[in-house]
Amino acid sequence: MQRQDQTIGTVVHDVARLMRKRFEQRARHLGLTRSQWQTLALLSRNEGVNQKALAEMQEIEPITLMRLIDKLSERGLVERRKHETDRRIWQLYMTNEARGLLEEMRELGSETREEALEGIPDTDQARLIQMLETMKSNLSEGCRQAAEVEKRHV
Repeated sequence: MQRQDQTIGTVVHDVARLMRKRFEQRARHLGLTRSQWQTLALLSRNEGVNQKALAEMQEIEPITLMRLIDKLSERGLVERRKHETDRRIWQLYMTNEARGLLEEMRELGSETREEALEGIPDTDQARLIQMLETMKSNLSEGCRQAAEVEKRHV
């Protein structure tokens, strides 16, 4: 049983790494780092978020995100806007140029997924996603419970 657990983790890790690598090969001409395109993708689903919250969503330090946003802003892809009531807070928004770029990135992502799933019947693809979602849910719940225990012991 231990061997199976190690294999699942290793295979999931390898597939995720290779999908990122393959996407990066396809997207190289866009001139964005993986961190930059991940930031844009996350921002597209959370426009108006402040820098601190976006850093937390990405599980990176706020200073790291600030550097990413600086570079994206210099390229004209992200705008910082002052919060209406709290001038200390900067809200983040995508520009129209970023929206076009994000659409191209999504197409490249779709091509990468199609390549990865080639030869796997649709029913098996659906089952795979369902199983991975269950694993994700199980692990998220375990992390949540562990965090609660840690809080009580602090």
